[in-house]
Amino acid sequence: MGVRLAPGRRPALSLEDNALSLSTTADPSAKRAMSAMSGVQTPTSEKLLAAILKSLDDDKAVDVVQVDLRGKSEMGDYMVIASGRSTRQVSSMAEKLVDRMKQTFGVISKVEGKEAGDWVLIDTGDVIVHIFRPEVREFYQLEKMWVPGAAGAQQAT
Repeated sequence: MGVRLAPGRRPALSLEDNALSLSTTADPSAKRAMSAMSGVQTPTSEKLLAAILKSLDDDKAVDVVQVDLRGKSEMGDYMVIASGRSTRQVSSMAEKLVDRMKQTFGVISKVEGKEAGDWVLIDTGDVIVHIFRPEVREFYQLEKMWVPGAAGAQQAT
């Protein structure tokens, strides 16, 4: 038999429930704080970035650029911008990246645009990943928004 609550009352959430709801929070420092309270080990943004760059390299992404967002934006610590050669490759790289983040770090990423495969946005919390078809990337020119003249972007190897 379930617990009956007075109308308008919600049951208290456990740390696990809070940690799950936290996966949708955009603030990386809040995620780290909640993970520390719940005993769950959260990877550093640098570890996430390294794993993301490796995943993209393994899947033959082209023109991979990383942008350091620390001090520039609260949405994350890094942004990665990469291209695939086709909609199929873009969608596949995104799907594999999300699976690898979940398997390796337990990170549940938010994904948008995977079905279309023109521009996929993957939000891992600390690292925001954009995977484009080359034509779409050229049209939006995200690097120019975040790195004036695209001179400060670091090429990933």
